[in-house]
Amino acid sequence: MGIKGLAKFVGDHGEILTDYRFRNSKVVIDGCNIYHSLYLTSCVDQQHGGEYDAFQDQVCKFFKALRDCSIEPYVIIDGGSDHTDKKFETVRKRAESKIDTANKLSKGLRGAWLIPTLARQVFKEVLSSLKVPFAQALSEADQEIASLAQKWKCPVLSNDNDFYIFDIQAGFLPMSHFKWQNASVQRWSPENYIPCKLYTTTSFCRLVNINRQLLPVFGVIAGNDYVNLDKMGFPIRWKDNSPMEPNWKRGEIPERFPSSLLLKWLTSFQEKQEALDNVHLLIGHGENNMDAALQALSQGIETYQIQPGCLERFFNDGEAPDPGLLPDHLSVLPDWTLLPLTKGTLPPYMIYILQLRPVIQGIQVEDHSLPSGNITSRPIRQVFYGLLLGEGREVEEYDREGKNLTSSKVKAILPSAAQLLQLDTLDQVLRLEVFLVTVGVSQSIFKGLPPQLGLPVAVTYYWLRHAHPRPDRPLLQALLLGLVAANDSSPSCVSGFIEEGLVLERMRGLIQRPAMSPDLGVAHVFSQWNRCMRDGLYLNQLLCLPLPEPQCACPAATQLIQPSVVSLLESRLYKGTLVHQLVDQLRGGVTPDSLLMEDPSSVQLYRTTGQPDGPSTDSGAGGRRGC
Repeated sequence: MGIKGLAKFVGDHGEILTDYRFRNSKVVIDGCNIYHSLYLTSCVDQQHGGEYDAFQDQVCKFFKALRDCSIEPYVIIDGGSDHTDKKFETVRKRAESKIDTANKLSKGLRGAWLIPTLARQVFKEVLSSLKVPFAQALSEADQEIASLAQKWKCPVLSNDNDFYIFDIQAGFLPMSHFKWQNASVQRWSPENYIPCKLYTTTSFCRLVNINRQLLPVFGVIAGNDYVNLDKMGFPIRWKDNSPMEPNWKRGEIPERFPSSLLLKWLTSFQEKQEALDNVHLLIGHGENNMDAALQALSQGIETYQIQPGCLERFFNDGEAPDPGLLPDHLSVLPDWTLLPLTKGTLPPYMIYILQLRPVIQGIQVEDHSLPSGNITSRPIRQVFYGLLLGEGREVEEYDREGKNLTSSKVKAILPSAAQLLQLDTLDQVLRLEVFLVTVGVSQSIFKGLPPQLGLPVAVTYYWLRHAHPRPDRPLLQALLLGLVAANDSSPSCVSGFIEEGLVLERMRGLIQRPAMSPDLGVAHVFSQWNRCMRDGLYLNQLLCLPLPEPQCACPAATQLIQPSVVSLLESRLYKGTLVHQLVDQLRGGVTPDSLLMEDPSSVQLYRTTGQPDGPSTDSGAGGRRGC
């Protein structure tokens, strides 16, 4: 996430950031950064696999605040990543850190942060429900975000401190200073605004007395996600090896900043090339190849040069990026994938697969003495890989093994239904057949189910057969009860509020404050279900949705954007603390029918999801089939 200490340095110096009343403007939003921020600031539980209803509520309130102030948001989400894999080491280190974080959360430790498996999917579906324009970039989003903001002469909203380096004309709004919850709002007033801080490169460079052209040089020498001279064997050495504060143009600043000496050094130059021609004086003391370091620096500087983007025509006209204008490394993408990838209806990690690059699997709270939950859904991914690459090719996956990150080769598998056909020519019947064969179910399981429950129930059948340890009856019952309650008679909109169904309201009434640390056995099995759901969703998307996607947001959610409406959205996929504590209730002797309040439609739907030829598990007390 950019340069260490830079965001704090900027925040500590009031003359860099300007108080700003933001309204009546477009804004380009760094989608991945913002959904991470909204999830982590919504104060929801992070130990039970996801609290998506509270997250959706937070997302909806955020975009309502923007529209109340006549702010037009355009969200861009990361798609692929750096095709040269210069950032891979950074990504790998982050995955290792997430393993440590997940381990701490599993022990009940607070202050650790982890985004749950389906947060990205939920975020995209809420954006769609609220009719917020968004696009999924075909590579990292930073360049597209900066390019679109420059084109439209509007600011960028993010917490990524790389945007302190991009020379964006209309500036950068750090999310940490964006007080959307304190918006000044009066009904129908054109003067509503969100109090925030505005950053411009001009204000920063005025303080530190360097030319704006030198900011990218500062960014790459200081070290970002792409270039780390110290790890390359080129640590910076100053002549006297002593710490020193820069003599700032506007007076001496006492606070420490790791890159203060570098900023002082850059005051001696006017042009980028002049600084690069002298960088050997800082790093030329080693025995390593100086040419390699200079090449890395030059390439790193290019990442901060704002280039023409390819998303403006998508936002304006709904058209896919022009294949002829895409960089060479994206030529592996078939033309038919470009529009659905940009619309976010195809999973972005297929770009990694087609580029034959390694894939790092997500990390969640689970029992680290057991194999990773991602192994449970590996057969689904193997079919995903086979559809993209063909039979027998291998994909390198990085995943948790114990408390370490290790790699393995996963072989692609192509189902017989798709053996002789290209993915874009498969008809709808064959697409559905490929999905059903992969998860091992027949169409009969959908009888009596609402369309939006078909995919979750099919995935649950798969999970029940592949999960290890094998889920017991209360685990399955809790999961199915959660799905049924979330689909309870379609929540209604009354006086501007989206009201929960009575069954879900009843279940919530049974839930006490969650324990400090989760039951790891329960957490591990539900973690496996989340991975199966994620990979099932991705396979369904790659097959162009032979099954309807499960609803993550209430259909009435579009009403929530009106000024008079208070937002409350309801997750329909998974409610972590709810299903965990339903397990406790069921193991304590409470029956599913009583939890469903004997509501006939809910009881019938619950029994349909647990029909005898559907999910079943043996109980330790009798081994009956069904639920």
